[in-house]
Amino acid sequence: MSSVTESAEAAVTVRAPAKVNLQLAVGPARPDGYHSLVTVFHAVSLFDEVTVRQAERMSIRVSGEDASAVPVGKTNLAWQAVTALATAVGRKLRDSALLIEIRKRIPVAAGLAGGSADAAATLVACNELWGTGLSQRDLAQVAAGLGSDVPFALVGGTAVGRGRGEELTPALVAGNYHWALAFANTGLSTARVYATCDRIRAARAQADTPDTEAGTGRTGPALATRAGAADAVRRAAATGRPGVPEPELSRELMTALRSGDPVKVGPLLSNDLQAAAVSLLPGLRRALAAGREFGALGAIVSGSGPTCAFLAKDAAHAGDLAVALTGAGVCRAVARASGPVPGAAAVGPQRRARKL
Repeated sequence: MSSVTESAEAAVTVRAPAKVNLQLAVGPARPDGYHSLVTVFHAVSLFDEVTVRQAERMSIRVSGEDASAVPVGKTNLAWQAVTALATAVGRKLRDSALLIEIRKRIPVAAGLAGGSADAAATLVACNELWGTGLSQRDLAQVAAGLGSDVPFALVGGTAVGRGRGEELTPALVAGNYHWALAFANTGLSTARVYATCDRIRAARAQADTPDTEAGTGRTGPALATRAGAADAVRRAAATGRPGVPEPELSRELMTALRSGDPVKVGPLLSNDLQAAAVSLLPGLRRALAAGREFGALGAIVSGSGPTCAFLAKDAAHAGDLAVALTGAGVCRAVARASGPVPGAAAVGPQRRARKL
């Protein structure tokens, strides 16, 4: 019978990338509370790094970007990744306690999937530390239960995501793309952005529907306006389809990505959540306008925001954009990044637990 000696020095370090959504098409809400999505994920060279080592009890230490905003208990996706992987491989939880050290460069609640990157890195690190031998496909099945963006953080590159984002198909992409990423002064809750998107859509649908005001014979948006977006959302939910079409992949964007020409890609970037993010943080409108003024080929809110991603002509142009955006005072900080890059992968010499 074999056992595992978890030596104190055994440790594995993995880094995982942030993502930018080149397209995010949001369909109607599903019965499970998620929305149908079609998105084009793009992994960029902004990484979080996670080190796991055996410990007497589970704990998390966080350093770097927004460290104080990262939970260090069971709500942390990295903690949940340890539990999920241990359960998947039949490992006793009492034998799976780890010290998880997270070094962050990806801002929190920024639309860049930093928490998902940490979870993906933890899955890869534990798979190596414990010697479980799961394939990337096996890990992706575990990842899908943790969050919609976690499977992509495992594979990286550029991929089309469907379902709620977890159903991935690699995309054919030529060339390398350079970005200036502008970080906002505050984060945005993904759930809040989706809820705001629903309210905006429902209100627009009601405003476009000719309702007859009782006893007057008049039609128009006035009754819808008084009914309010909340009532519109409830009625839309009751009918199942509030006039929101199923999301579709932009063929034009995919053709442009295959060309490898950022000039063609820039105008085709799109995000159905952008209006909601901007309504919650109006300052994003100024940041997007500034990026376009300074010559960005494309300007978009990444995911649920509030990070604004600006596509540059090349690395030098990305540097110029970063300097100009910083000087304009439209954001807290700016980072340069390029993509696509690979997903979660071990870095440096690794010291696994030993099987005896």
